[in-house]
Amino acid sequence: MKMTRRRFAAGALAAAGMTFSGCGRKAAAKGAVVGETYPKWSPGHFQVHMIYTGVAESQLLLFPDGTSLLIDCGDHPACNFGKHCVPILPDQTRHSGEWIARYVQRVNPNGRDVDYMLLTHHHADHGGCVSFHAGKATDGKYFLSGFGQAAEFLTFGTAIDRAWPDFADPIPLLPNGVVDNMRPLYEELERRGTSVEKFRLEKGSDQIRPRHGKAAGFAVEPLCSNGRILMPDGTVHDPLKEYFAEVKPKSFNENAMSIGMNFRYGKFAYYTAGDMQGIAHMPDGRRIDLESDMAKAVGRVEVAKMNHHGHESMPKALVAALQAKVYTAGVWEQRHLTKGTMARLSDLSLYGDGAKPLFEPGILPSHRLEEDAGSPWIAMSEPTCANGVHVVIDVQPGGAAYTVATVAAADESMRVLSVRRFLCG
Repeated sequence: MKMTRRRFAAGALAAAGMTFSGCGRKAAAKGAVVGETYPKWSPGHFQVHMIYTGVAESQLLLFPDGTSLLIDCGDHPACNFGKHCVPILPDQTRHSGEWIARYVQRVNPNGRDVDYMLLTHHHADHGGCVSFHAGKATDGKYFLSGFGQAAEFLTFGTAIDRAWPDFADPIPLLPNGVVDNMRPLYEELERRGTSVEKFRLEKGSDQIRPRHGKAAGFAVEPLCSNGRILMPDGTVHDPLKEYFAEVKPKSFNENAMSIGMNFRYGKFAYYTAGDMQGIAHMPDGRRIDLESDMAKAVGRVEVAKMNHHGHESMPKALVAALQAKVYTAGVWEQRHLTKGTMARLSDLSLYGDGAKPLFEPGILPSHRLEEDAGSPWIAMSEPTCANGVHVVIDVQPGGAAYTVATVAAADESMRVLSVRRFLCG
């Protein structure tokens, strides 16, 4: 039998008295246990919480020292998409900004105090907007939608945006419901004492860093922003520069502008890049593919969030570069996790050892389960994701091992539904 990195990991865990745990079985090691409440964060652990609502993407990262980073907090009318809707959880009595804030307060070691908030790009499902909201703020200057609503329940030390303060990088944004809401929100946050900054795409940046103590072996590595990609040697690759100069478009898809980062802790690495995705066609027929260019910069990781909700994203070059063992996704409608994307992610020829990745998308679109029945990626998915769940990655102190758990999203119990364990490397 060929010894793959996952078979090696399983054997090593077994030798150490640990097991992989799936749906319906309790974890053998200390930590998350199926059927029990997900344990509180403890010092030395790095956690990624993919928060499921059914209408937005949001993730909370807790650094080994307890520093908190809320990446995206959207709200938009996905609940009105008819047959394309996925379960909206816990229910529709609150907007997603409030549900997300309540989740943060349950798991954040500093409660309502969040060190960083970061908007990857200006789309409503990531930041909220002016057309779908829970009313206006007291001063009437912005709507309680996404981050705007979360700010009613949370305080933020630093807010980071890709294009603050003039929203003109790389080109001036046309009227945009997200910007129209974020601009006055940022102004209000500054009044409250939050530092509002533009994301810095530079090697060795300490813009996002542990704030509460030491975190040996932990690093935040900027990858992309505003259509530019930070290469391993520190140079910034700008694949769209020539396109903007020659074509002079008045607008460009915000997805391509997404902020992306690698988070490293010991041997563990996590990739997340919002909706990073974009194709541009030059007048001479040349094709610019931003995601394929990203493949030259990302490096190998343990866990990766799919770009653009798994919708027509993740080209072969990027999958082969990431070599992820686990994929998550911020799914909020039935059309996500498209056939082409999932076929590429489950193509074992793209993985150096031919091992099977695990898919933990938070929700498995029902029509995709029917249409793709019998396909490899269905067998590689966590069954608990069928009904909508939060996904929590917990990296052990030192970054040599981690767990991937699904947690009930239908209520606020934080009940563990499944646990799987991995060794890094």
